[in-house]
Amino acid sequence: MLRTLLLLLLPMICASNVSAEVKVEKTDYKGWRNCYRVSNGEVELIVTGDVGPRVIRFGFVGGQNLFKEYLEQMGKTGEDKFQLRGGDRVWKAPEDPVATWAPDNVPVEITNTPTGLVARAPLEPLTMLQKEIEVSMAPSGTEVTVLHRITNRSLFSLEFAPWVLTMMAPGGTAITGFPPRGKHPINLEATNPLVMWAYTNLADKRWTFTKKYLALRQDPNNSDPQKLGLFNRETWAAYLLNGEAFVKRATADSSKTYTDFGSSFETFTNNEFLELETLGPLTKVLPGQTVAQVEHWSLHRNVQVPALTDADIDRVVLPLVHP
Repeated sequence: MLRTLLLLLLPMICASNVSAEVKVEKTDYKGWRNCYRVSNGEVELIVTGDVGPRVIRFGFVGGQNLFKEYLEQMGKTGEDKFQLRGGDRVWKAPEDPVATWAPDNVPVEITNTPTGLVARAPLEPLTMLQKEIEVSMAPSGTEVTVLHRITNRSLFSLEFAPWVLTMMAPGGTAITGFPPRGKHPINLEATNPLVMWAYTNLADKRWTFTKKYLALRQDPNNSDPQKLGLFNRETWAAYLLNGEAFVKRATADSSKTYTDFGSSFETFTNNEFLELETLGPLTKVLPGQTVAQVEHWSLHRNVQVPALTDADIDRVVLPLVHP
């Protein structure tokens, strides 16, 4: 009897001891023959090897891609000018119309790691910078740590900041939080900048402002660009699309200088996509030195926010940011 019971329980015991793992597989993706799929069986991301470094897809296995894709640019390489393409990339800030927009249209070096990979671009001849993205996925769940690095390969010191731009698929809504709020006259000190661009229009109906949050809706029928920036020591943003949510988090240092009047987070939209952007501090980077911007990503299902109010965002979105 005891032997029979053990035989029945053995498969259950063995199954409970089998841990999930992260797998990296070379794959074709929409015309590119040298892409790499990183997955733990629940979520997956695709890193391009023919161009980049780019994370071109992030989503649940078999589900929607939360990231923007320019279908007419998929599978192409070797263009003379920078291509938006979509996905997640790293740039140098402050924005320079020439150096920042340096093309990333050539193959990158891919190195596998136990939990993901590193995609390293060749040296940019225009800037003498070298960029790389390292992704590290949790063996289960949806958490991914993404390191965006820029190395100064020139012979001179350069001052710049790492700038991470994640292009989101159209039709969703971005939400970010302000630093902790207070009350007058108890809290008289300023807490953070709210930064505008020349084309920013606060009357645009795609913006929603609450006491604690800022939201921006992506509208495929509105081609007017919009952008705002702010500083938050605990920088975060969520993008809600078709009942799913993408969340990215980063940490900012209030003792350091940030570009764009002190922005650690920026969001931009037009009729094609919406960007969630985080920035590192402005740094004097010596020859051979590297700066990095670390982001923590996660995906969430069955996310429904009835209204863009403090109460509903507190109840639905904030637990995703601070689980």
